[in-house]
Amino acid sequence: MGPTRKPNVCHRLSRRALGSFSRDAGVVQRTNLGILRALVCQESTKFKNVWTTHSKSPIAYERGRIYFDNYRCCISSVASEPRKLYEMPKCSKSEKIEDALLWECPVGEVLPNQSDYKSSLIALTAHNWLLCISATTGKVLEKIYLASYCKFSTPLMVISIQQPVLLYLAVFRVLPFSLVGILEINKKIFGNVTDATLSHGILIVMYSSGLVKLYSFQTITEQFMQQKLDLGCACRWGGTTGTVGEAPFGIPCNIKITGLPAYFLGRYNATPNRDQDLVVFINENLFTVTASGRVVKKSFHLLDDDPEQETFKIVDYEDELDLLSVVAVTQIDAEGKAHLDFHCNEYGTLLKSIPLVESWDVTYSHEVYFDRDLVLHIEQKPNRVFSCYVYQMVCDTGEEEETINRSY
Repeated sequence: MGPTRKPNVCHRLSRRALGSFSRDAGVVQRTNLGILRALVCQESTKFKNVWTTHSKSPIAYERGRIYFDNYRCCISSVASEPRKLYEMPKCSKSEKIEDALLWECPVGEVLPNQSDYKSSLIALTAHNWLLCISATTGKVLEKIYLASYCKFSTPLMVISIQQPVLLYLAVFRVLPFSLVGILEINKKIFGNVTDATLSHGILIVMYSSGLVKLYSFQTITEQFMQQKLDLGCACRWGGTTGTVGEAPFGIPCNIKITGLPAYFLGRYNATPNRDQDLVVFINENLFTVTASGRVVKKSFHLLDDDPEQETFKIVDYEDELDLLSVVAVTQIDAEGKAHLDFHCNEYGTLLKSIPLVESWDVTYSHEVYFDRDLVLHIEQKPNRVFSCYVYQMVCDTGEEEETINRSY
């Protein structure tokens, strides 16, 4: 079966105005996104570079917001020109935010506190504080001190200088926000382990040989949690009494594995030319894990590149519009030019190609985001110079408009 006939936007809008769709909010939302997808992919729609900005500090993007100066300054990317949402007070080097994650409430969830429905940033500072920050005002809503016995990074883990401990993982539940504990990854237990992480309730342990082992985190907590800890509550640990999550006590390491966990989920060898079902652990040339966490297995007869002509650099999935976005770069002498292609996720058909006006140096670090009617390109140049190029969906009028340039 081939691709179906293109939907008529006017017909969909007319049906929506007449109330032809279900009263279910999910159906209406999917209909609206279907209309937006049709508008994005139609030939007359263009994506124009509406503004460009430069910064001496890293630039980050989350859900229509662009963050500068280590998340201290927040700019809206929705407007046709930069609009500052907030700017937090200046702080010392030890207090600067090193990384952050956006915390949003899932649709349909019933939560205990009204504040839980509002978007927040969960931010980690250089001196091991975890901050809950309002995504709209920049106000710090909650502060948690992690620990003094190690230096955390994001995700909330640290490579320890204390042998044989490889790293610690700080684990929290969200909505409502609560502490699970800090887990120690010890080489005496796991052997010659090189890395470990947590995802969807699974502890993933990796080895230099390519071996990957999976364990149930719930089983680990049931077997090896030494003491249940609650944020803000008094605790006695190792002869010291303090408040969990407050300085200088912080959060003790309360999950120490003393023997291999009883419930072993699986083991995989990350070597090529094995069963395709294990492709996520095996061959980077056959799959891509997108920013949204989706594993995309490339279909080479549809999405293959020609190394002499162009090379795929970034592959991502826009889940709301069900489009696969691919950044392809063509090297012309010393300068590279890039274009962002939208492919039908079901059939792989090329639906639209958007040229990026700025040059693309393959030796620089690049991030490209496609978010509904927005395309955003963040580039890191030498000497810590960061550039951000914002493209917005516009109707092609044939008129040239000025691109705004700013510095932060």
